[in-house]
Amino acid sequence: MPSDLVIVYHRQPYEEKEEGGKVVLKENTSPNGIVPTLKSFFGAVDHGAWVAWKLADDPSNPDFEPVIEISDDYGNYSVSRLPLSAEQVREFYHVTSKEAFWPILHSFKEKYNYDRVEWPNFREVNWAFAEAAAQEAAHGALVWVHDYNLWLVPGYLRKMRPDLRISFFHHTPFPAADMFNVLPWRREIVESLLACDDVGFHIPRYAENFASVVQSLFDVKVTDRGPVPDHLFSEGTALAERRVSGALEYKGRQVTLSVAPVGVDVDFIDYRAQRIETSARVADIRADLGDRKLILSVGRTDYTKGGVQQLASFGRLLEQNSDLRGKVRLMHVSVSANKNMTVYAEIQDEIERMAGQINGRFGTLDWQPVALITRPIPFDELVAYYRAAHVAWITPLADGMNLVCKEFIASRTDDDGVLVLSEFAGAAVELHEAVITNPFSNRSMDTAILHALSMPKDERQGRMRSLRDTVRQYDIRAWGDMVRVGQDMSADSRNVTELPKDAA
Repeated sequence: MPSDLVIVYHRQPYEEKEEGGKVVLKENTSPNGIVPTLKSFFGAVDHGAWVAWKLADDPSNPDFEPVIEISDDYGNYSVSRLPLSAEQVREFYHVTSKEAFWPILHSFKEKYNYDRVEWPNFREVNWAFAEAAAQEAAHGALVWVHDYNLWLVPGYLRKMRPDLRISFFHHTPFPAADMFNVLPWRREIVESLLACDDVGFHIPRYAENFASVVQSLFDVKVTDRGPVPDHLFSEGTALAERRVSGALEYKGRQVTLSVAPVGVDVDFIDYRAQRIETSARVADIRADLGDRKLILSVGRTDYTKGGVQQLASFGRLLEQNSDLRGKVRLMHVSVSANKNMTVYAEIQDEIERMAGQINGRFGTLDWQPVALITRPIPFDELVAYYRAAHVAWITPLADGMNLVCKEFIASRTDDDGVLVLSEFAGAAVELHEAVITNPFSNRSMDTAILHALSMPKDERQGRMRSLRDTVRQYDIRAWGDMVRVGQDMSADSRNVTELPKDAA
């Protein structure tokens, strides 16, 4: 059945679990709510479709079901599954996306490696996504593509189906021209994105960077540029922008640039935080701490997350402030992003070495300064630690948004706790009352954590109340509303029949 809305995303809209020897489909358990929020748009159309890839032992197996039909609380929709071999996934995702694109997007030129990239494979996979979307889409439908590993889909799709509305949302940072243009495929990538009606980003800086990259490569005209709204401007932070480009004209077509910072499911987190079981767990954690203060750091093992710099700062903190020994504990959660990639294994080894060194140097029989956790923590348990912590220390070297800091804020139903946040996280332009720090500066990092540990209660609570207001106002549902606005604009610019407003 033709679909009025087609979402193209590398992840499937459910989790596959084996029960009783059979594979069953379960709702995604991610509390950040991206997948459920995307699926919620299906409720406003007669029929929707989702295009994703699925690992297949034999992509040519005739028994493989490429399209399945789903009917659930979100509506009726198809899931078009592209069977990819392990080798295709390795080349498309682990090599091209993670070794070539990821370091450039996060401005780590020294980590960049394109020698192993099989560009024809990347094109082939993107073509398959575009072909599946074209097959699913009704005439004049909206196709919404997500993230950098599908950069080429809009260009292919525009050639296949010029009648479609095409939107793209970028979930990572987008770098400046002198960084992005290191990619040898830059013109092909950007020209594909210029085939969209709307290209979305988390914050104004990323939209401005995209506009500058486009202007460096093609003859385009910025047709709309205006002031950044107050809630997306934080004076003095590294990612602050005062004005942002809103539209480009290329070859007679209008491409709107929309800005929509993704949020968290505040209601879901609030419910988990206020459960009796959670309160009991918080009491246990605090009883175990005694009079010690807990600093909590949560992230994936990735060179962009700043785990090594954070542990170095904590070591200096204990070295230079002997009164804090035995009085503070760092729970450092660093979950392996991909065990098969050497660059991540090296970071994990370094984090484990530094944590062991700090514990060996400063630990006693009844106090270990660092508790290093390398396994995923169940979300209910994590919420309890969010509530029990005195400080959340979130200091990535680069991050498109960072939802951990918003989870921490949403969990603090007591209006207490301090957020120390890197100014290189996209969330820093929104969370004005966080203690902002520069993870590239030893002095800034050390001063920020000391300030957080010594902050008076009235100041902590005033800051947290303000942060909670922001996170609630701009939650995951508000993100859904904001991206709808960008898509509505793109529909108007092409003068095509609009979908129901809630769908676009």
